[in-house]
Amino acid sequence: MPNDPLHGITLEKIVTELFEKFGWEELGYRIRIRCFTENPSVKSSLTFLRKTQWARDKVEQLYIREIIQRRK
Repeated sequence: MPNDPLHGITLEKIVTELFEKFGWEELGYRIRIRCFTENPSVKSSLTFLRKTQWARDKVEQLYIREIIQRRK
């Protein structure tokens, strides 16, 4: 899907890159979900985001806005 900016990018890559760019504290501030504010880890975040579509949508939107669009 050439029009999908997330095509070929795993959720783990998204969470890892956002963590590397912002850290857990800033991620928790930007997207208010507990997996980023209480005992955060990539593993716990992935578990939550795979079950919770609204939270995954917010994380993907942040990734598109802050990572993908900044590369252009």
